[in-house]
Amino acid sequence: MVELKEKVEAEIKAAVEPYVVEISALDERGEPKLYKPLNDQGHRAAADGPDVIRITDVHGQRFLAAGLESSVKLEVYGTPGNDLGIFMDGPTIEVFGSAQDQAGNTMNNGKIIVHGNAWDVTGFAARGGKVFVRGDGGYRIGIHMKEFRRHRPVVVYGGRVREFFGEYMAGGILVALGFDGGGNGAGNGAGGELVGAGLGTGIHGGAIYLRGDVPDHYLGVGAVKAAFDEGDRKTLEPVLREFGECFGVPQEVIWDKPFTKVVPASARPYGSYYCGKLI
Repeated sequence: MVELKEKVEAEIKAAVEPYVVEISALDERGEPKLYKPLNDQGHRAAADGPDVIRITDVHGQRFLAAGLESSVKLEVYGTPGNDLGIFMDGPTIEVFGSAQDQAGNTMNNGKIIVHGNAWDVTGFAARGGKVFVRGDGGYRIGIHMKEFRRHRPVVVYGGRVREFFGEYMAGGILVALGFDGGGNGAGNGAGGELVGAGLGTGIHGGAIYLRGDVPDHYLGVGAVKAAFDEGDRKTLEPVLREFGECFGVPQEVIWDKPFTKVVPASARPYGSYYCGKLI
């Protein structure tokens, strides 16, 4: 009877506790693994159906979770290299550190949470999913983001971002909040400006939201400011609530400044440059 009870208790515990697979990004010599065998190891682990894959000691390995179609959660400890989550469809990736360039490149669905910074070209050509970054970002974030029907990508930075934010956007939601250290009071190097010049250059879809004012001369070709109305607030509230839950940022702090909205002036910002006489 005691053995049966222990067996039942063990089965209940196994059913309640998440199934976690742990992978070290270091080889048996303590050196960083090459990105390809590390990614192969991650894909094999995901095929086994775990709840969580925990990857530790990451040192710049590229393409983590590339093309992964799964609902698994990846916990990444360290600094993942370029193209984190490229082409992924469904996973949640949480990075306890910073990410290098092109996180969320052409992602279709899922979520990337970065507790540090994420640098250039984050969300490049993203078709869906969400990227939440607590800290700062680099250049050309959100370039070529697009949306179709219910597929609408979202990228939110808690800190500051550099030039050409939202360049050639065709859809989606792009947000920069301008906190030092993403709201924790620790500056992390993007400088004092909320956003750099060339804001929304070539934008022809989607919307950019910035917490605070932005000088008009920062706007790129084809980008204009628009009134931030109640519909915009309804759009942003669930997004920023989710961001706040990821990083412990209170909503009253996020909303303590008015937002600037930047949208396309036209669906064809460069139409007259190339074929104006034909239209």
